[in-house]
Amino acid sequence: MRVLMLGWEFPPFISGGLGTACYGLTKAMSQLGIKVTFVLPKQVDGDYATHVKLLTPGSKGAVSDEFSGLEGCKNISFRTIGSPLRPYSTPEFYRQSIERMLERTGKKNKDIPQNWQFEGIDYSGDMYTEVHRYAALANNLAKDEEFDIIHAHDWMTYPAAIAIAGLTGKPLVVHIHSTEFDRSGEHVNQMIYDIEKKGFYSADKIIAVSHFTRNILISRYGVPGGKIEVVYNGVERNGTDNWPLEKSGIQKDEKIVLFLGRITMQKGPEYFLQAAQRVLSVMDNVKFVMAGSGDLAHRTIEMAAELGIGDKVLFTGFLRGDDVKKIYQMADLYVMPSVSEPFGIAPLEALDNDVPVIISRQSGVSEVLVHALKVDFWDVDEIANKIVAVLKHPPLQITLRNYGNFEVRKLRWSESAAKCAKIYEQMLTPVG
Repeated sequence: MRVLMLGWEFPPFISGGLGTACYGLTKAMSQLGIKVTFVLPKQVDGDYATHVKLLTPGSKGAVSDEFSGLEGCKNISFRTIGSPLRPYSTPEFYRQSIERMLERTGKKNKDIPQNWQFEGIDYSGDMYTEVHRYAALANNLAKDEEFDIIHAHDWMTYPAAIAIAGLTGKPLVVHIHSTEFDRSGEHVNQMIYDIEKKGFYSADKIIAVSHFTRNILISRYGVPGGKIEVVYNGVERNGTDNWPLEKSGIQKDEKIVLFLGRITMQKGPEYFLQAAQRVLSVMDNVKFVMAGSGDLAHRTIEMAAELGIGDKVLFTGFLRGDDVKKIYQMADLYVMPSVSEPFGIAPLEALDNDVPVIISRQSGVSEVLVHALKVDFWDVDEIANKIVAVLKHPPLQITLRNYGNFEVRKLRWSESAAKCAKIYEQMLTPVG
């Protein structure tokens, strides 16, 4: 079986859970013998390597099954299309990216053209036009590929996937990891909402990462429930190396409570800090670590100072690779106070590193974890109470850690890939 997959990030070029999910899913699919051609919207720096060789736009027509470092991914090849589009982007963020490019060329920001070239690659001046320019390029690329099915991840890939499906007549699966309602609350961007809705209605089948997300698709987009299959995310099994505190500024007798994720409205960083303030009013030997980046990062630093806990909150910025593993294994507790979380891979990673977790009830991962403490994101008093309970009572911490770690072993990408493969087979089997 051959799959043309369209996604928006892949290690080491990741900014959130989408890249982690694409990595785990494609690796597991490769081990099932499914051949995947993965289309990425960026010009890849050849100095970086994952388990596959990433092809630049200049390598037209070439398909590579080379990989380095990790085994089991010989069936994955990559195509890349030059584009400044990034995961979790907004039209405003896109414009800022273009402005930074223009500054490097010496042009004035107010002179952003509709169509222009930067470092040999054509770009569009606004995000909406760029999404459709990318769709046209992906459509042309697909003419030279052989595949049985199209699998598109999240909204920016949908126009491209719809165009390719129209050109080839191949079945289309759209995979929804996050909706515009998750990212923006009630103040949705109409353009993004319209693209999402068209993708859902154009698809032959929709994969949602949780029943939480499935219900949003039904209630907010009017998608028939029979069209949606739920496939939970998994996690890669990690080792249990011990990491020293080194130069973190954290004392050996201090407890560490971790927030790891994009620092955006969706992830609830303000609720984490408000709970931290309440914890620190009854416990002093605690440090709160916020690992990640996002549009609220600066405001979150200011908020910590305003709450009078600036010396107790450490901001690491965006972490990747071994640094992520290190911060998990330093932590005594992981907290995810997300306002609206379609799934949430980070709690699985925390448990996989023997860290107990507190998670928002407004998350998909709460459907699959029994041995996790669950809270409403807005109830900062309850979040604080549960943090104190875990930190002050070692038997509770040990129980959550041990049972949670055992539970997460059942959530593997091999299971997710097998479910996707079954969906593919059903779509490719002639009716009657």
